[in-house]
Amino acid sequence: MERIALNFGKPNETWLDAVTPAEAEEYIRQGHFAPGSMLPKVEAAARFARSKPGRTALITLLEKARDGIAGRTGTRFSL
Repeated sequence: MERIALNFGKPNETWLDAVTPAEAEEYIRQGHFAPGSMLPKVEAAARFARSKPGRTALITLLEKARDGIAGRTGTRFSL
């Protein structure tokens, strides 16, 4: 997946371009991410972004990393 999604696979699916660690943690509490799938990635990205001021984490496909760094795809995690 190029981005993370709320309500994945449902009619009200919403793709996210950017979230704060607090928003990600709330979405985790709401059960939006499957264990063994997106949950560990979202937890790690939120933890990294919160670990030091100015840090940003990115979730995207490896082959889309260049576009993600340029801001054209992926989900960014930052304060």
